[in-house]
Amino acid sequence: MTEATFQCGLEAVLAILGGKWKPLIVYHLAGGSKRTGELRRLVTKVSEKMLIQHLKELTDDGVIRRIDYRKVPPHVEYELTDFGRSLAQVLAPLCEWGTHHNAEVAMIVQKREHAARVA
Repeated sequence: MTEATFQCGLEAVLAILGGKWKPLIVYHLAGGSKRTGELRRLVTKVSEKMLIQHLKELTDDGVIRRIDYRKVPPHVEYELTDFGRSLAQVLAPLCEWGTHHNAEVAMIVQKREHAARVA
């Protein structure tokens, strides 16, 4: 097995958080543990399949922990590990930037969607 090396720290972050929904999952878990249904409601527009896949990958990567309470009906929660909490801390400034530039980004996305429809 070869050791992965990254030219830039951002490459390392993207190796863990690559995927449309993973940053949002980590962001929402920064507020505390959540059940799968809670995450589905918080991470809007994610399909059940993608949510489960990303939760499994984040668990396998050591970013989040799956807690199975072994009850009937099933009760499973997800929470950030220490590694995941350190990652969530660097997402906070990105969230602030997105909030500050929300209108500009919305216009960019709208322009992209319009260009895609015309093409």
